[in-house]
Amino acid sequence: MRCHAALIAAVLLVSPLAAAEPPKGFTPLFNEKNLEGWHGWAIHDKGASPADLAKLSPEDRAKQVDEWTADALKHWSVQSGELVNDGKGAYLATDKEYGDVELLVEYRTVAGADSGVYLRDTPQVQIWDATQAFDPKNLTRKPHLGSGGLFNNTPDAAGRDPLVVADKPFGEWNALRIIQVGERTTVYLNDKLVVDAARMENYWDRKLPLPRTGKILLQTHGGEIRWRNLFVREIPPTEANEFLMKRAAAGFESVFNGTDFTGWEGALDNYEVVDGAIVCKPRKGGNVVTKAEYADHAIRLEYKLPAGGNNGLAIRTPSAAAHAATQAMCEMQILDDTAAKYAKLDPRQFNCSAYGAVEAHRGYLRPVGEWNFLEVTVKGSTLVAELNGTRVLDCDLATVTEFKDNQKHPGKDNTKGRFGFAGHNDPVAFRNIAIKRIEEKK
Repeated sequence: MRCHAALIAAVLLVSPLAAAEPPKGFTPLFNEKNLEGWHGWAIHDKGASPADLAKLSPEDRAKQVDEWTADALKHWSVQSGELVNDGKGAYLATDKEYGDVELLVEYRTVAGADSGVYLRDTPQVQIWDATQAFDPKNLTRKPHLGSGGLFNNTPDAAGRDPLVVADKPFGEWNALRIIQVGERTTVYLNDKLVVDAARMENYWDRKLPLPRTGKILLQTHGGEIRWRNLFVREIPPTEANEFLMKRAAAGFESVFNGTDFTGWEGALDNYEVVDGAIVCKPRKGGNVVTKAEYADHAIRLEYKLPAGGNNGLAIRTPSAAAHAATQAMCEMQILDDTAAKYAKLDPRQFNCSAYGAVEAHRGYLRPVGEWNFLEVTVKGSTLVAELNGTRVLDCDLATVTEFKDNQKHPGKDNTKGRFGFAGHNDPVAFRNIAIKRIEEKK
């Protein structure tokens, strides 16, 4: 930004104190002296979205951000090591973008104030005046339920309303602890769990997943709010996968013992067990499937792709000999779709797509050589896939009438079948494979 740094350095500073020491593993977002590392953000005033800002030329985008920053500095100040807003003006946004994070924030506000924390440019973990009474004329606004909820989720969506009221009285500091892994958002307010790994919806376009990365924003309007002790820790992939594996784990049972192919059948000679993972041998292929059959079920596993790697999940396949892409309910594609050789594929062939039938959202695959976490839920004719905590596929195969190359898919209406892997010559690895049967509610 052309004058961004100069504007930030000029912010009002009153009685500086020694900066608070961040907890182990965390870094400060706020230096308690000025707004270095932050800029103004007021795209909401234009009825636009982050995507609209991204479409501007670099020069126009920088000019717009400078204007927002100039406005922000009329309403934000640093007082005794606290970041203070008067309830007006542009929001503050971090210069840096973040993906999976743990965020610690303390705030103190006043009656009538309305604020929040945006994650990945998206609203928001809500901060209310929880003393306000419920207004039956505004059914979706529920400040009496307390702060910390994902207010901009659709009504009745998980996480929109906090699990408990945990706000402290006015004049006292509140402490937020936010854990964001993919779209999964967990919020503790004053050490009480108020949101339990709920999906944060993409407010800007609910047909799309939450962006993979984005800025952290401090929202404010309606009254003064003070912030302090803002610390962030970026969550590494291994920890993120462990978090997702442990989330709502009841009912999942391991189907692979990590040492041999007990419980599996098919082209076993073309696969091997390496470091607790099932790996397709190079230049080999074929299907390996469970001996057990599954009707409605959920699958959790980790997978790691080599450069250009290709494999697939055979879902409700009748046997190891069946063609997974057509005779199973579907083959869910497992593919390094960042490889140049795949650039011209049909979109329905990219990673996590229902092969040849429904395309998945792209951009959520970890870099080659890292473990991805995948959860697939199969209910009736529907498929939902969450990759690294983000929903990338949500479809009903019963409604699909057009397929790649007009190829028939006689297996798409299968109501039960085996689960397995459809190898295609590449050493793709799978581990921590667990399945939960979903019983029909009576």
